[in-house]
Amino acid sequence: MSDVTTLFVAMAGREPEGRDAEYLAWHALDHRPEIHRLASLRGALRLVSTPACRATRLVSEDRYDGVDHVMTYLFAGPDAVAELGELARELGGAGRMSWRLPSVEVTAYDLAGTAAAARIDVSADAVAWRPVTGVFLMVEEGEAPAEALIEVAGVAGAWWARSEGRQVTYCYLDDDVLATAERLRPILEPRWAGGEVAPLLAAPFLVPVDFAWNRHLP
Repeated sequence: MSDVTTLFVAMAGREPEGRDAEYLAWHALDHRPEIHRLASLRGALRLVSTPACRATRLVSEDRYDGVDHVMTYLFAGPDAVAELGELARELGGAGRMSWRLPSVEVTAYDLAGTAAAARIDVSADAVAWRPVTGVFLMVEEGEAPAEALIEVAGVAGAWWARSEGRQVTYCYLDDDVLATAERLRPILEPRWAGGEVAPLLAAPFLVPVDFAWNRHLP
């Protein structure tokens, strides 16, 4: 089993002056490598919402409507978030925190469950490290497992985590991101119809392409 316990999720808006590509390059080449100094880090994933992704959102409440960038770190152990803060302060003191995006929300979630589609050979606990075309990301009030979502074509697996009555779910995709989002719609509508789970954000995101920073931008 993976020893991941915590998903650190930072959601942000687009770069105020339209320099998203420059920000992505800085984060990938300067900032993100330094996070691997933390012994508790197990993985990292950056997501971006393009205009096509935004047009395909199933749900986007006001509080999350401005989310165009999502950075996720996978940590093991209870002290990871504090260690991340200490490292950020250290980098800031060295003049290495020159870029900031408008923050929408930063939350540490406790990993609650994992699932993998039967058609792939990777186990549920390892699916977060399998290459993806993108992610269908959900933030919901309430709790619901995600096993039914992995039956949808294009969904290779899912991880979900919880914090103070909210749940974040990552559906890891290996097919066309927008088409898969539409295939998820008829599965998710019954999930939300009962009222026990209320969607706040349900949206497809793409993964930035290293050294082709302009390919996927908001």
